[in-house]
Amino acid sequence: MQFDPGIFLAALGITLLELAEASAVGLALYAESRRHTAFLALSLGVLVVFIPTAVVGKYISLLPVFAVRLIAGALLLYFGVRLTRSARRSYIRSKQASSAPYKEEFERGVLATGFSVGAVEAFEAAIVLVALLPNSYGSTILGLLLGVVLIVVFTYILRFQVRRVKQANMKMLVAALLLTFATFWFTEEVVNVSDLILIPLFLVYLAAVRWVSTRGVLNTLSTSSQSTPSASAQVKDKASGS
Repeated sequence: MQFDPGIFLAALGITLLELAEASAVGLALYAESRRHTAFLALSLGVLVVFIPTAVVGKYISLLPVFAVRLIAGALLLYFGVRLTRSARRSYIRSKQASSAPYKEEFERGVLATGFSVGAVEAFEAAIVLVALLPNSYGSTILGLLLGVVLIVVFTYILRFQVRRVKQANMKMLVAALLLTFATFWFTEEVVNVSDLILIPLFLVYLAAVRWVSTRGVLNTLSTSSQSTPSASAQVKDKASGS
């Protein structure tokens, strides 16, 4: 089959666009959980959509995209709120110098969120790919594969950087991401909105999540530290009393 550069670039572009958003969530989930299962769940979500797209692409457009977005959006909203609470607990622990190292289990949330994001972003790319496949199957598949490879490479490189971010800050970041995508997908079911709205929406949620996570923490810790006598002071009191 003859190579079509226009179809190839279109397939490459839509794949990079949609999977870059999924990769951002995957990186955040990995940094928060320190588990490679975040990438595994994300990959499974992508494969569940892309494999049928490549095999029977013309039928995927018959699936109700609104149902996929509503279900995934509800999941992201749930885990976004849950992770916001977790971010507050992590922030409190980070401010307590005497707190022991703590690792919170968030495995189920990581798997469900990663799979949902991977499936939704791949589904949105597949809608465009389905329209390209009849024009040039080989060029479309080539663009799709190259896009996947580039996303995998860049995600692998960036994963070493996100591990340096503090756990509390990363939880705030991923919570804001999940709430952003949930709101975006819900809104798309009502009105047509541009992907550019994701940036200001994310910034608003990040500020809100940070406010919820840090609100009153320093004052509370300061008050508790002042009201609780130190161990050395207690020893001195006992010694003087005897």
